[in-house]
Amino acid sequence: MHSYRRDLGLLRDRRFALLLSARTISVLGSAFAPVALAFGVLGLPGANATTLSVVLTAQALPMVVFMLVGGVIADRFPRSRVMMVGELVNALAFFALAVMLLTGWTPLPALVTAAAIGGVAMAVLFPALTGIIPDVVPAEQLQAGNALLGLGANSSRVAGAVLSGITVVLFGGGWALAVSGAMFAVAALLIAALRMAPSERPAGAERHSVLADLREGWHEFRSRQWIWVVVLQFSVMVMAIQAGHGVLGPLLAKESLGGAPAWSAFLAGEAVGTMAGVLFSLRLRPSRPILVATLLCLPIAVPYFMLGFSTPLWVIVGGAFVLGVCFDVFGVLWYTTMQREVPAESLSRVSSYDALGSLMFGPVGLMLAGPAAALVGTRNALIACGVIVLLSTLAALLSPGVRNLRAPGPAAAAQPAAPQPASG
Repeated sequence: MHSYRRDLGLLRDRRFALLLSARTISVLGSAFAPVALAFGVLGLPGANATTLSVVLTAQALPMVVFMLVGGVIADRFPRSRVMMVGELVNALAFFALAVMLLTGWTPLPALVTAAAIGGVAMAVLFPALTGIIPDVVPAEQLQAGNALLGLGANSSRVAGAVLSGITVVLFGGGWALAVSGAMFAVAALLIAALRMAPSERPAGAERHSVLADLREGWHEFRSRQWIWVVVLQFSVMVMAIQAGHGVLGPLLAKESLGGAPAWSAFLAGEAVGTMAGVLFSLRLRPSRPILVATLLCLPIAVPYFMLGFSTPLWVIVGGAFVLGVCFDVFGVLWYTTMQREVPAESLSRVSSYDALGSLMFGPVGLMLAGPAAALVGTRNALIACGVIVLLSTLAALLSPGVRNLRAPGPAAAAQPAAPQPASG
């Protein structure tokens, strides 16, 4: 009980409270996007699964391409300002999408451009968020800080998954996207109040060229076998997850599960699972955190098999709940380990390599999902997604670096560990 009170004491810290509020509201805005964008695009005259694939790919591809640049920016400049700019650009992109859907002026090039701008904003936001957490949270409370941030984000995903479906049904995808834009704007205002002390800002990065910064970040990334192996695993997993969550799941929901409300129920089940995962992640202290985190990827395949094999909706929602629990605990263990093991001055760049590698095949999954559904059927394509998740996870477990990395003892937790040799 004392440990819980100490962890919750972070909420009394002004800077952490601002970061938590901004992150929670931003994720609430993001939670409207999948349902709003998917069914907004699918509801356009003449639109089909391939149209949705093109728009989502336009959003995902710039996020991948600009991720490394985002990492350099976040290690060079005050991360709070970088996050603020990213939120504002995201708000503009979603307001533009909302205006197009509400006015009926929806040429595909314009939709693609707005979606791409949102992808660039996310490429700037993500590395800055990962890097700013150790600046705000004491080292011994990193796991608790990541878990509490996850609780806020996951609560938003639950609310967003439910409210977005209702908003789409009652008012349409355009208004749901407008709500997303407003949420991003509010998050930017909160981040603007997060003033970091000069000593906490990345120091000295301006003395190096961008290429030199990227080389240093690459050295930190490749010197740790557990990082690059899991990133390779996720590069394949995310391809399947993007296809399943972005196109195939909504398409199956529209075909045979009841449309937007059914897919919102799936996303809500996943989001509730992530909230439950917070309770585990607050107390879970495995001696081999990356091994445990990787094992938790195996159940992620379950809901794709359920969707593919015509399981009743309430059972599918239960599978989404399990997926959410596993994803949340994985995320807390992963980011806490990275924040402890990687030097603070390189953390955003390593995070950007992590995100780039993990997301690089996501656009491929989105592009192939529509044609795959047409070629082999939506259900068979979802089963294939589950098989890909299983095989990529089993391959990652063969790595000694994944299996053997140990968490630091209490005395060592406050300092980043030395790089592991690439041999693991």
